[in-house]
Amino acid sequence: MKTSAKAKRILRHQGRGKSQSKLNLVSLMDIFTILVFFLMVNSSSDVQVLNQDKSVKLPVSSADQMPKEALALAITADDILIGGRAIVKVKALRQFDGDVEPLLKAELEYQSSKSNSKVSPLGRPITIVADRELPYELLKKIMSTCVDAGYASISLAVNKHYEQEA
Repeated sequence: MKTSAKAKRILRHQGRGKSQSKLNLVSLMDIFTILVFFLMVNSSSDVQVLNQDKSVKLPVSSADQMPKEALALAITADDILIGGRAIVKVKALRQFDGDVEPLLKAELEYQSSKSNSKVSPLGRPITIVADRELPYELLKKIMSTCVDAGYASISLAVNKHYEQEA
């Protein structure tokens, strides 16, 4: 039996609707790539993690200023560390009579010679990670050595105090 023109037209119209639409993966991949880069850039600038010894209890502060990238000088119960390497024993620094400790100064000068960053007028930045119970005399000797070695922009690592909302 012969189909009419109208029936052929109806079959053609129904045949068009049955073909599956294809998903364009190129634009979907572009969206996800942009999303991944966005998340990588934004997640790295929120928190700066300083490696610290578990025995070191940092002081608490309400400061809002975020720390900048700087050389970290850590003071544990036994050693003074720069880059995780023990430089001077705390006991030897306590017995030292002067203000500028030569071994610590030599290591700081070596670290500054390795750095390719531009020196600001305020001096190179350094962050001191120390226990809140550290005696002031010891901290004063360390800070004097840092300033003498060209690290005059000194920051002290603290834990941020978050006020609880009532």
